[in-house]
Amino acid sequence: MSLVLIGVLVTVMLILAWAISLYNALVRLKHGVRKAWSNIDVLLKQRHDELPKLVEICKQYMQHERVTLEAIINARNAVSNAREQHDIHALGSAETGLRAGLGKLFALAENYPELKANESFQFLQQRVTGLENAIADRRELYNEAVNLNNVRIEQFPDVIVARFFNFIPAELLRFSNSEVTDVDIKNLFG
Repeated sequence: MSLVLIGVLVTVMLILAWAISLYNALVRLKHGVRKAWSNIDVLLKQRHDELPKLVEICKQYMQHERVTLEAIINARNAVSNAREQHDIHALGSAETGLRAGLGKLFALAENYPELKANESFQFLQQRVTGLENAIADRRELYNEAVNLNNVRIEQFPDVIVARFFNFIPAELLRFSNSEVTDVDIKNLFG
């Protein structure tokens, strides 16, 4: 074998090893996004299962707050539908509605001392609040995984392998403007 042929073979082997390494890194990122989404999905399902219990307890005490309770159930269903369809955009919007409804429910509960004192209500309120916090944390991790994936598949030379193997960008979990804007405290007390 000539030195030129050996040089070409070594170069081809190095390029092939580099392409395989790059491909594997992109696969890890893609699965990181899926794993991050699965973590959110588990928490959304847990919260989905707890909300009817919370609403049922509240119904016993809050007969005059039917609109709030129905809004929570409707928002819960919207979140569930978006989750099942893996529609990240619709999920962000539905989550905003659900969080607003839960905030209103917990604020209204202050007007019902018997409800506030109910052990089941206290447990479910803490459970749902804990799940809300965990979902917020997982959203951050999901968006970070999406960002890493999307940046990597657009960087040169990764973009060459990404396009060849049809790696596509993932969608960030975005929130409505009402969820990210500052709260007007004056209007809340006015």
